[in-house]
Amino acid sequence: MTFTFTCKKYEVSDELKAYAEKKISKIDKLFRTESDAFVTFSAERGRCTAEVTIRNNGMFYRVTETTSDMFASIDSACAALFRQVRKNKTRLEKRLRDGAFERTSAPVSIPDDEEEAEYKIIRTKHFSMKPMSPEEAVMQMDLLGHAFFAFRNQDEDGAFSVVYKRNDGGYGLISDTAE
Repeated sequence: MTFTFTCKKYEVSDELKAYAEKKISKIDKLFRTESDAFVTFSAERGRCTAEVTIRNNGMFYRVTETTSDMFASIDSACAALFRQVRKNKTRLEKRLRDGAFERTSAPVSIPDDEEEAEYKIIRTKHFSMKPMSPEEAVMQMDLLGHAFFAFRNQDEDGAFSVVYKRNDGGYGLISDTAE
């Protein structure tokens, strides 16, 4: 596991870094491939915050814990990360165990009319989009680990735009041209 430490308004000792590496590397045993850990330490008004993000095989696990002691923040963040990873792994195992690779012999029914098809929206998100350049949007998308990112394009007078990751490794841009 590779570690990247970031400090915000907090001076980190070598002892704290070693402690964080030791605790977080225990979670690495749950993964099959090499993973990256991003640890951010910050302190404000006597509250110590440890934010730990682990990237493994395209999945991100992120936890932020705030306590009065940085060592306690690391402990509770590691416990929460361990729960997150185990929950995700068991969810995937259950899904695969319930016949994900089995073929069904029953015919699949396809609705005759488009009106009969049901489109169920599972989740709705609302957020404000700030104007930014397409390059900044690509950077934001990569930081979040998403496949696409919606934003207001400052190069095109605030037009609604979307950047997306292409299968060939490049990036694409879709812009609103309502004139």
